[in-house]
Amino acid sequence: MATPWRHCWRWTIGSTSTGVLETICGFNGRSATFAASSFRGTGAVAGSGKEGLSSRPVNTTSIGNYILTSRHKSRLLYPTPKPCCCKRIHSDAKLKDPFSLAQKDLNHLYDDIKKELFVSKSELKSLCDYYFDGKGKAFRPMIVVLMARACNIHSNRDGDLLPGQRSIAMISEMIHTASLVHDDVIDGSDKRRGKTTINEVWGERKAILAGDFILSAASMALARIGNNTVVSVLSQVIEDLVRGEFMQLGSKENESERFKHYLEKTFKKTASLIANSCKAVSILVNSDPEVQEIAFQYGRNVGIAFQLVDDVLDFTACASQLGKPSATDLKLGLATGPVLFACQQFPELHAMIMRRFSTTGDVDRAWQYVLESDGVDQTNYLARSYCREAIRQISLLRPSPEQDALIRLTEMVLTRDK
Repeated sequence: MATPWRHCWRWTIGSTSTGVLETICGFNGRSATFAASSFRGTGAVAGSGKEGLSSRPVNTTSIGNYILTSRHKSRLLYPTPKPCCCKRIHSDAKLKDPFSLAQKDLNHLYDDIKKELFVSKSELKSLCDYYFDGKGKAFRPMIVVLMARACNIHSNRDGDLLPGQRSIAMISEMIHTASLVHDDVIDGSDKRRGKTTINEVWGERKAILAGDFILSAASMALARIGNNTVVSVLSQVIEDLVRGEFMQLGSKENESERFKHYLEKTFKKTASLIANSCKAVSILVNSDPEVQEIAFQYGRNVGIAFQLVDDVLDFTACASQLGKPSATDLKLGLATGPVLFACQQFPELHAMIMRRFSTTGDVDRAWQYVLESDGVDQTNYLARSYCREAIRQISLLRPSPEQDALIRLTEMVLTRDK
């Protein structure tokens, strides 16, 4: 029987924001339930068997109704924080640096990937190795490694990775990179990670084939793990990536539906890979569905927060560093969080969103409206809300250096500038 560990059941915020955070933390891209009382005082996670908590279905449509109310009510998103035992548990120790803690398990990551992609045809090999040059952040495999070790310790094992867990970390990076190759073709991008994109160097046809080949190699590595549940979980990622790309091609007329559409698309395109990879490594070491759900929910919340910050940086990073907008998403016709929030203060944006910023001057005007609104601040706050929920989830596991590192990682997600 597992020895006792310290739980963090308490998660309280100002009463004005309970509705929005219920919806935020309940949304998972599929079906969701949310324990409402866990935001109101002492409680427990749904399904934990603790008393004083009821779990209820969440209507994800209400996120638009609550968040996107009016320009006068938008400030209600800023609650007055109350003390939480998360801070008490972790305030007495410096949180571990995620990159240094995971480094020993990532040292040979790209070499292992290149071995999986080994082919005799030199041009295909050059295509496939192009982005696996060791200069990427390895953000996703780092999370997977830390989650695997945290789950191992929680399950009364040592922190060393199982071979299958190491493979999942590698597979997560392969799937991510293949999706980037395909995204660059769809978006017509010419730069990626400071390099000319594959589609610019070798052409779109070969880029598509290279992405397909990377995915096929990842699938073969996944099959070798030999766990049907893990195969099913990570196969869901591929489906979500495709569905998310199709969702990005469309928009919604109704404003509340539009925000729900945006969050669901964000989950499918970005967070699903992190969430399901975290769940997959937990499956290999722990059969408890609650532990697997904790791993999934941490990855989901961090993944959505990561993309929200990314959407903010499309406006703020270039504005501060270059003095002019990049507005990459606007140029692609995409209305991200800052634009959707700004639309509440500047209704003129609605028509631009529906025509995907295709009229001359739309991009510049929309960019200006965003900077004059509180859209960036509101999106940043939403990202912080997701990170707080990620911390709440990971705090349910037994304390470990890896748990501390995953908490520290949420801060890094929020404060990154590129």
